[in-house]
Amino acid sequence: MSASGRGPRVLVVGGGVAGLSAAQRLSGHPARPHVRVLEATARAGGRIRSERSFGGVVEIGAHWIHGPSQGNPIFQLAAKYGLLGEKELSEENQRVETGGHLDLPSVTYTSAGGTVSFELVTEMGSLFYSLMDQTRLFLHAADPPALSVGEFLKKEIGQRVAGWTDSPETRRLKLAVLNTLFNLECCVSGTHSLDLLALTPFGEYTVLPGLDCTFPRGFQGITDRILASLPPDTVVYNKPVKTIRWKGSFQDTECPGQLFPVLVECEDGDTFAAHHVLVTVPLGFLKEHLDTFFEPPLPLEKAEAVRKMGFGTNNKIFLDFEEPFWDPDCEYIQVVWDSTSPLEAATGLELKDAWVRKLIGFVVLPPFESAHVLCGFIAGHESEFMETLSDEEVLLTLTRVLRQMTENPQLPAPRGILRSRWHSAPYTRGSYSYVAVGSTGDDIDLLAQPLLVDSKDPQVLFAGEATHRSFYSTTHGALLSGWREADRLMDHWGPGAGQKT
Repeated sequence: MSASGRGPRVLVVGGGVAGLSAAQRLSGHPARPHVRVLEATARAGGRIRSERSFGGVVEIGAHWIHGPSQGNPIFQLAAKYGLLGEKELSEENQRVETGGHLDLPSVTYTSAGGTVSFELVTEMGSLFYSLMDQTRLFLHAADPPALSVGEFLKKEIGQRVAGWTDSPETRRLKLAVLNTLFNLECCVSGTHSLDLLALTPFGEYTVLPGLDCTFPRGFQGITDRILASLPPDTVVYNKPVKTIRWKGSFQDTECPGQLFPVLVECEDGDTFAAHHVLVTVPLGFLKEHLDTFFEPPLPLEKAEAVRKMGFGTNNKIFLDFEEPFWDPDCEYIQVVWDSTSPLEAATGLELKDAWVRKLIGFVVLPPFESAHVLCGFIAGHESEFMETLSDEEVLLTLTRVLRQMTENPQLPAPRGILRSRWHSAPYTRGSYSYVAVGSTGDDIDLLAQPLLVDSKDPQVLFAGEATHRSFYSTTHGALLSGWREADRLMDHWGPGAGQKT
């Protein structure tokens, strides 16, 4: 079947994994729907974006399969498509229960210079992750101890600190390590501050078993394979959508005499009429264009859910070195910023000087043929400020930091840099969603609800990671949401639904 099926006309707005997976599922339906994906940019994949750089593959977007096990559809698809290695596919890897905890760093440097003992790092890691485990226990609490994850953690840590008998220097170092762990969790949750993360619903996020793994040839292999399975010309590129008009009666020159309830207007003036529109745009874009994207506007309750939910930025900075300065078995270099503490707000420094202090350190990528690459992570407003700087400014700052922490003023500067800029990306405006203070999982469900006319016709549907209550912020959440909405339409059309992907 080509993209010009004769059945119901479905427009999918956004060519990320949610939109592509929905289109793939719908294209196999016996009703022979006419499915078209409108993608705002020149490429498909959305926040999955693998690039060839420094002689290898680097992930500008999604990096790991989180919880690669049988309950994870991204893992299942990757296995089916032959995109993973033996280790990633092993039963042993799938059984590992991480509890969402990341591995401790191979080495920890202080920003002023020198390493922190593994014992101290382990002690603070154990404290932090034991408290993080506790944050998941308040889902049904009638009287939670705090509004935010950050507030809860700070109260608990404050009580522990009162009992410490360490020297002032050790105490400062412990707090600085904890501060880096706070910033690490900001990267994981895609937020500027843990004070913005709602405590009560935090436990709804579901951690799947399995040791997080990467794609040897790039995460984009998943979306490329889904894309290749679609009928020809399903995806239309460089077609940013301006307005979705629903509850209407619209004509289309391709189908004279037929009326459609939805009309999609694009920025370039093109229009597309359809029976159903599936919106899979990132929540950050939806927040920015909420007042103009739908006509008539979204119901008040749904619009309020969009406004209340959180959507933040987590960026990567790749540094290319001719020779590694780290040990061969090193996997993660942590940076601890002197005189920082999660119990005290940073003061006195302007963002142009302070932005780098949100950097948590560097993941060591597997060596390329002629390059050694570190991948730095930084979240929040500092990350967004970093996007406004030039490559030269960022390279200069990080070279200074690396020389100070290794106490090697002669350390060769990286010979190349590559960065993600998810906040400035006009059709993304950040990285992924979180449940913010003032919102709950009910808001995610509200966002996922279609716009029904006459209580039965789903004219506008919603998918994407921000619409999955227990897997928000993940690629598997996005994939499942695309399947969910495809199934909703197939149920609406009646019996004879196509086979599952």
